[in-house]
Amino acid sequence: MPSKVSWLSLDMTGEATEETLAEDIATMMGSVSITKEGEPTGELVNYEFDDAFQSKIAAMTVRDVVFNQQTEGLIRPEYFENQAEATLVNLSLEYFEKYKRVPDNVIMTSLIKKGLVNKSIREDMKADIIIAFKKMSVANIADREFVVDEVSTFARHQAMGQAILDSVDFIEKRDFDHAFEIIKRAMDVGSDKDGGLYDYFEEIDTRTTRRKEEVAGTRKKDGITTGMKKLDALLYHHGWGRKELTVFMGAPKSGKSTGLGEFAKFGALAGYNVLYVTLEVSREIISERLDANISDIIVNDLSSNIMEAEKKVKIAQERSGKLMMAEFPTGSMSPSMLRRIISKYKAQGLIFDLICVDYADIMAPDIRSQSEIENSKSIYIGLRAIAQEENLAMLTATQTNREGAKSSVARMEHVAEDFNRIRIADLVISINANEEEKKKGVARLFFAASRNQKGDITVYIRQDFERMQFVKEIIDRAE
Repeated sequence: MPSKVSWLSLDMTGEATEETLAEDIATMMGSVSITKEGEPTGELVNYEFDDAFQSKIAAMTVRDVVFNQQTEGLIRPEYFENQAEATLVNLSLEYFEKYKRVPDNVIMTSLIKKGLVNKSIREDMKADIIIAFKKMSVANIADREFVVDEVSTFARHQAMGQAILDSVDFIEKRDFDHAFEIIKRAMDVGSDKDGGLYDYFEEIDTRTTRRKEEVAGTRKKDGITTGMKKLDALLYHHGWGRKELTVFMGAPKSGKSTGLGEFAKFGALAGYNVLYVTLEVSREIISERLDANISDIIVNDLSSNIMEAEKKVKIAQERSGKLMMAEFPTGSMSPSMLRRIISKYKAQGLIFDLICVDYADIMAPDIRSQSEIENSKSIYIGLRAIAQEENLAMLTATQTNREGAKSSVARMEHVAEDFNRIRIADLVISINANEEEKKKGVARLFFAASRNQKGDITVYIRQDFERMQFVKEIIDRAE
């Protein structure tokens, strides 16, 4: 019987030195499994985690794009004991490798059907896969960092075991330098929490394929729709950009909250999961506004049209994603508190695509300083970081200064108090309307600052604040 591979006395998390590795490698000849033919043996093992934790890893692989980014190359379908979960993981990994995002429910259903047709998925597994997919869709996927660490540790251990086997020939030849390199590479296996490196020139084929698919209409950009095709068409991502912070800037009572509420509604109606955080207006009032908006009933007439409003909202619900609300007193919520809310919903199986914070100027910093500008900066940096970490679109609002409120067009220099808000945001859209325009129910949206696209665009919109409709119609645009 061949002897089993024994673990070397290496610090799997620390920095190894050539001397310590050479000493360990030199002593391992008697502890490596060798076949009769003299070749090292290796055996792929299943995850050593229990069934519940394996299911958690599978659900994260299928649903959490950031998890996939951080564990790219570390997860293999054959590690899973549950074959239905392994199949779904395989479909998700293949999709992520090509598109760098996870498949939504519609796409995953299509992938399963395609697999059944081309026989890559056995017909007798169909029922088990459907059951597993339903469980994954509502599974608790909180505590991403812990799961990433556990997956990374397992992958590193597997890599080390294989590295030991791969280095046997070199050890027999006393070629310790080469053996050291093999072991050292295994030591470097781990998660890409730093975002990983991107080989610009090597990835041109991937970018070319993506562009061709977008032009052909077989692939859509992953922006979160604004609810207005004409407005989507003006945005780089064809909607609100994931991993980006969009800020609406306007004078007091210019409709910032109404706009955030409406864009939250449009996102939900398009099937995305949305979180609306209010620090100024109660969730009861926000709900009333949305009832009026969706039902197309004047907000003051809702009490006279109770059943009609209920009917229209329930019809909208049938095709909608989730629209959750969180209410905090002014100046009480910080970015870290928002992270906890996101984690709470993740634990319930809900991942947000869009978050609207009404609004950042009245949030609290995680650590308060004596400088209000530093406090403001930390809030905006915190919001944008959440958008990047969670792969979601973040919308909020800010005030103009007095000069901006009086100006016919509020530009980026008209932001109140802290210009860092403009620097940090990816897109700043100002809301403008003179007295005559207000009487006519029209306004102008001006692209005051943009990181990824053309700015200085003006979009003329028609509004109906009696029905809480911030953008009832796009009239025209100008540059």
